Amino acid sequence: MIVAISFTSFAQNQTFDVVSYTLPKGWQELKNEAGIQLSITDKKDASYAIVVITKAAASAASATENFNNDWLKLVKGAVQVNAEPIMQQPTNENGWEIISGGANYTDAANTGMATLLTATGSGQTASVVLMTNTKQYQNELLAFIQSLKLSQALKTSANKQVITNNTGGSSIVGLWCDNHLEVSGYFNGFPQYTAGYFRREYLFKEDGTYTFRLKNWSTLLKEILFASESGTYTVYGNQITINPNKGRGEWWSKKNNNTKLWGNKLNASDYKLEKANYTFEIKYYSGTDNYGLILNPKKNTERDGTYNQNGFSYTRSRTGESIIDNPPGFKN
Repeated sequence: MIVAISFTSFAQNQTFDVVSYTLPKGWQELKNEAGIQLSITDKKDASYAIVVITKAAASAASATENFNNDWLKLVKGAVQVNAEPIMQQPTNENGWEIISGGANYTDAANTGMATLLTATGSGQTASVVLMTNTKQYQNELLAFIQSLKLSQALKTSANKQVITNNTGGSSIVGLWCDNHLEVSGYFNGFPQYTAGYFRREYLFKEDGTYTFRLKNWSTLLKEILFASESGTYTVYGNQITINPNKGRGEWWSKKNNNTKLWGNKLNASDYKLEKANYTFEIKYYSGTDNYGLILNPKKNTERDGTYNQNGFSYTRSRTGESIIDNPPGFKN
């Protein structure tokens, strides 16, 4: 099994982000914004070896959580893994906690060995993935592992947003709104709208914090439901992790049955906070010249409710103004 017990310092011929390494002779190197891939292939028998080094990303998760997340995303997302990884004893270096493990995998008609090393420190995480379907490059992979060195983990905010697809309108930063009008039924295929509505919005700030609010004003219910939640978020590629630290729900009476007025507060309570991971997509709609955000938790969550396989859709606010009015005395 090709598993390193720790990152060790031998040579520092090249550096990518927080990882230094020696590039094996004859290997190809391909860099992008999120990471770097090193590879070699023998065209005679299609044997290969691949190394992927990810760029350090902000993370408030534990070392074990980071390893598990990257194993799911970087290893199981690429090949068919036959078993749970065999883990090595965690080690520490330069302020990083390093967890490593490996398992066999199947890639079409080939079998191989996948190894993942994940380093966690000071609100950041970085990983190295090694995959090979042959013993031909084992010595080179071992030499590569021995050359790995991590720079000193620097104190950083775990709330820092790391966006790898932040071009033009594709940044998730901003106010995103969803306004669903209440429908009482359909007539000749046309929806019959009431005065009610169901509004939700996310405000993702540049400092890695967010607020989430919702307001339900239904003609079928006596009360108005208002909820507010805040916390931190991190983005990596097309994945966003939302980590709440405060949330509260309130029930209000209606005043004069006016959708813009608040009556009296009837009840209020803190609710269960749930850290959740989402796949997200930002789409441009030429018809409206605006952007839409689709968040997909792929399961039921406390925040979103019943899972919708198409995800939950929001529209970027052009003005930055909320579509939800706060109840009297509300403090975020």
